Amino acid sequence: MAIKNDAESLPSHEEKRKKRMKWAAYIAAFAVFQVLVIVVFVLVIMKARTPKFRVGTLQINSLETTQAPSFNASFVAPIRVKNNNFGPFKYDSANVSFTYGGVQVGEAMIPKSKANFMSTKKINLDVKLSADKLPSSANSTLSGELKSGFLTLMSEATLSGKVEVMIIFKKKKSTKMNCTMEINVTQKMLKSVTC
Repeated sequence: MAIKNDAESLPSHEEKRKKRMKWAAYIAAFAVFQVLVIVVFVLVIMKARTPKFRVGTLQINSLETTQAPSFNASFVAPIRVKNNNFGPFKYDSANVSFTYGGVQVGEAMIPKSKANFMSTKKINLDVKLSADKLPSSANSTLSGELKSGFLTLMSEATLSGKVEVMIIFKKKKSTKMNCTMEINVTQKMLKSVTC
């Protein structure tokens, strides 16, 4: 049995250098991987998107029209706040204005609340409309619409709040709703909603 001398059993200077280079390459590759993970995380998950804010299909409780021409209506307006963020959207109270020909004929208040992450907050608002505030110049347009059997209304609102991402970051976001609703007066039902 041959005994190796000490010089042969110790790794050479060249082998040590190769081993160090190998470890340096592993550490560099890991660091690049970590940077890529952080960049993807920041660009995809941490990005605060603007929530969507819409009115759905109205449930009309009553709709009365007169020859004057005039109308009075009450309905339930389903408001939907869709939050596509990885954190809740906490919003302040807001007013939804319902207009005919640019003149407000009714309004409803959205209470302060929050839409949880990746979900849709559903709010049902009781709304009463009255054409009493319409100027006399709108009578001919209103009369023509009521004779045709369809009434066109607009709903407008701005919802402001903060998106909270990963409990740490808060971004102010504001979303607007601008919807046109066409109501079938004879059948007392909603024909279409366009937002």
